[in-house]
Amino acid sequence: MKILNFGSLNIDHVYEVPHFPLPGETISSARYSRFPGGKGLNQSIAMAKAGADVYHAGKLGHNSEFLLEALKESGVNTSLLDTTGSETGQAIIQVNPEGENCILLYGGSNQEITTEYIDRVFAFLTEDSILVLQNEINNLEYILVKARERGLKIALNPSPVDERLKSMDLSGITWLLLNEIESRELSGFEEPDSSLMNLLNCYPHMKIILTLGEKGAIYQDKNTRYVQPAYKTRVKDTTAAGDTFTGYFISLTASGLGIEEALDMAARAAAITISREGAGSSIPKLEEVKRYMQGKEKAVNIDM
Repeated sequence: MKILNFGSLNIDHVYEVPHFPLPGETISSARYSRFPGGKGLNQSIAMAKAGADVYHAGKLGHNSEFLLEALKESGVNTSLLDTTGSETGQAIIQVNPEGENCILLYGGSNQEITTEYIDRVFAFLTEDSILVLQNEINNLEYILVKARERGLKIALNPSPVDERLKSMDLSGITWLLLNEIESRELSGFEEPDSSLMNLLNCYPHMKIILTLGEKGAIYQDKNTRYVQPAYKTRVKDTTAAGDTFTGYFISLTASGLGIEEALDMAARAAAITISREGAGSSIPKLEEVKRYMQGKEKAVNIDM
């Protein structure tokens, strides 16, 4: 089964800071690093490292060779990528001593996706393909409409939530993977259970995976609910935790693994990711996840 991720690709500029600066404040960074990133790229790498047959579609611009290499080295097929963009997407990421981050995005070539390019990519898809999406590229609504017309299974990570996304018809989504902030923005409810019920009332056929930081994650559909605790780990950088969880869950579910097992492996993978620096480069292979914390107690800290 093919998985196509139509998603963003960014160059991550990561600065280690003593704290996040206040308005008007100037602070010094203890360290600077450059990593491959973007929610799309991170999720493709996670799915490939979890064993899936993954193709990535998206647009790259200048100075993007190391992003291509990161995808290829992780086993992602890059034959559908468009490399004619202007400026490759950029992310300015600040990481504090607790491993928390704040991120400033510049879309660049991620916002140059044309309908003609989308049509060419869709010509490659078969009826049993799975489409993975985020909200870091333009023309997302056009992609959703075409995917729904084709009857494809769609996984959407609605990040970032904006007014454009709120106006879209999400009825064709198979899996909605989101965190507490995104859930609140889409449902209008603060409390997780109320948010889940509201979303399911609107989209009764949807399978929703809600990540809850140190409280783990909840899977909910109209018939089933699973609660997945998080795994304890030393936090280094939380940047790609949610993308790792998303990629692993989709990959393992698509391979036929049960929901409970897929949730557990996704939580293990995310715990490894946050113990390392960087985004895409911090995502573990499936063999590492299988060795991780065998038999140890589930507890805190996945920040999605």
